[in-house]
Amino acid sequence: MKRFKKWIFSIVSLTLILLILAAALVIWVDPFFQYHAPLEGFPYLVDNQLSQNPGMAKHMDYDSAILGSSMTVNFNTRWFEELLDLNAIKLNYSGAYPKDQANIMDIIFDSGHTVKSVFLGVDVTTYTGGVDETKYPIPSYLYDDNYFNDAAYVLNKDVLLNYVLRPLADPDKTDLATVYQSWWTDEYYNIQWVMHNYAPPERVEEETPPDAFLESTDKNLQANLCPYIEQNPETTFYIFFPPYSILYWNDVGLENHMEATMREYAHIADTLLAYDNVRVFYFPNREEIVTDLNNYADYTHYHARFNRFMTECFADGTCEVKSAEEMDRAIGETREMVERFDFEELFSVEY
Repeated sequence: MKRFKKWIFSIVSLTLILLILAAALVIWVDPFFQYHAPLEGFPYLVDNQLSQNPGMAKHMDYDSAILGSSMTVNFNTRWFEELLDLNAIKLNYSGAYPKDQANIMDIIFDSGHTVKSVFLGVDVTTYTGGVDETKYPIPSYLYDDNYFNDAAYVLNKDVLLNYVLRPLADPDKTDLATVYQSWWTDEYYNIQWVMHNYAPPERVEEETPPDAFLESTDKNLQANLCPYIEQNPETTFYIFFPPYSILYWNDVGLENHMEATMREYAHIADTLLAYDNVRVFYFPNREEIVTDLNNYADYTHYHARFNRFMTECFADGTCEVKSAEEMDRAIGETREMVERFDFEELFSVEY
């Protein structure tokens, strides 16, 4: 019996020692950056937006942040240094809802950083959802300041194997300037690929009421964006509407909510232009981009060269709208572009 108890005690002790060592290794390397900045020379793998963005927001060195959905993943932070003299960090979430942006801005503005600028891509489709809706369930223990609930991180087998030991065995450090960039290489950006994978929605006969999206959009603005603008007057917010392809507008037409969508764009811009620390940029009227499907890998995702173009616009003011009247004109240009586009010819070709 004594031998059995001694054996049990040895097993338990060894298990505890191994757990403590594993936790200590995770804390020391800290691949999700919860406790400190990256160790010099460690080949960190950064590929998990939900789990790694909050730690990067807390402990990375930056003075500006790039936020948004997959419409923003192809930005290169070196462009912001080159063109705007900013030390930017990318904290994107694919498919991000407004609440996802609010969650990360909570951390950004509580982190102690002096934040000169926030670059936020606004996808109007996401502003019609609930104010507390996120794209994916978030690991809340990584988004708070309570170290006592971090066991799911420091004692996580996948974290230890995939983010601590695997990088040591096969070092290939992630370039944070291009982190989260899309997997599409240049050969995917062509009309044949886009049309082959495009599935138009069913036609809706009844038109969506023009004001159908405004209530939910305004709730999202007031809950998930405007408070951060108001509470941080020294930060310039560059709000931009990405240039989805003409196929996106085909969807809008088939689903019969063109006027409702246009009014949503106008309402967001009108609301944000009231703030002195907001600049609004509108790209959906850039016909040379939107109508050429060789610029896209699917119906919304554009080539990285247009992320570069948008960065240049942030620097020189091209495509900026400064008043409700300018926004109305820009929306009108989008409407005219869609109305005169020959969808019949586009869909008459075999791809």
